[in-house]
Amino acid sequence: MYYGALEAGGTKMVCAIGDADKNIIDRISIPTGTPDQSVPAMIDYFKKYDISALGIGTFGPADINPNSPTYGSIMRSPKKDWEGFSLYKAFTDALGCLVVVDTDVNAAAWGEYLYGALKGLNSGMYLTVGTGIGGGIISDGRLIHGMEHPETGHILIPRRTGDDIPCTCRFHQSCVEGLASGPMLERRTGMKGKDIPADSPVWDLEAFYIAEALVNYTMCYSVERIVLGGGVMDNKFLFPMIRNYYTELLSGYIDMPQVKDTDTYIVPAARGKSGHHRCYEPVLIHTFVHKKTVSPIDW
Repeated sequence: MYYGALEAGGTKMVCAIGDADKNIIDRISIPTGTPDQSVPAMIDYFKKYDISALGIGTFGPADINPNSPTYGSIMRSPKKDWEGFSLYKAFTDALGCLVVVDTDVNAAAWGEYLYGALKGLNSGMYLTVGTGIGGGIISDGRLIHGMEHPETGHILIPRRTGDDIPCTCRFHQSCVEGLASGPMLERRTGMKGKDIPADSPVWDLEAFYIAEALVNYTMCYSVERIVLGGGVMDNKFLFPMIRNYYTELLSGYIDMPQVKDTDTYIVPAARGKSGHHRCYEPVLIHTFVHKKTVSPIDW
C-alpha cells in the first residue's frame, strides 16, 4: 500500500511516495508555476502509484480547517495565480483517495517535534526563511490553529533607520517576510541569497530583522525553542548574528534560562535540507494520512 506526500512550496513542488513503514519509495520535484502548469504533472505522478491517500503541506495562506467549505484552498496570497485554487478538490477529484491538507511549515514544525530539534519539548516553533517566511507553532504538544493558521511571516516589525527600499510584500510595507525573505535579499543586492558574499553588509540587516521577529514570537508564544530553516538559513553564519541581536533586543525582559542560552534556543532545523522540507515527507505520509487524521489538530 502506497501513500503520497506533496510539499507545495513557493519555488518547487516536492512529491513523494512512501509506504506504511515511512519508507520513501520515490521522489520528484516540479517547479511551482501556475496551477495549470504544475498540478497536472503532479496528478500524473501520483496516479502512477495508485496511492491510497495523499498528505499535502502547502504554502499559505491556506484554508486548512476540515470543516470549512473551502478546505484545502489557497487564500489571498502573494502568489496571485494560486488565489482561490483548491488543492483538496483538484487532487480528490483526480485521485479519488483521502486527501489531507495543512501548511508546509506546520508539517515541518511537527516533524521537528516528533523527530528533530523540538523533540522532548512541550512547546516550540519552526520558522522557514526562504522564498517566503512562515512558521508553525506547537504549544502543549499541539499545533496552534485559530481562524486559520498563524501568519508569522506577516507580523509588522520596525524598519531600521535608513532602510527605505520598498518591501516585497504586496500587502504590507514592513512585515518580516517583505523585509527579510529571499526575494528582498535579491532586491537589495541584485543577487540570489546563495551568491551574496558572507561579508556583505546586507546580512547584518537580515539578521536584525529576523531577530526582531523572533523576539516578538517569544513574547507572544512563549516557546521553549525556535528552529530556523529554509534556504536563507543555509547561510549558517547568520545564526550567531541573529542570536546577538536577539539578546540585545530582548533586553533581559524574559528572565528564563532558555532565552539566556541562545545557542540552544535559536537553532538550525534538524530535518530540513536545502531550502525545503523533504525530510518531513514521512510526517505528511504517516501522521497526516496513514492515521487518517491531521493528528495534532482539534477543530
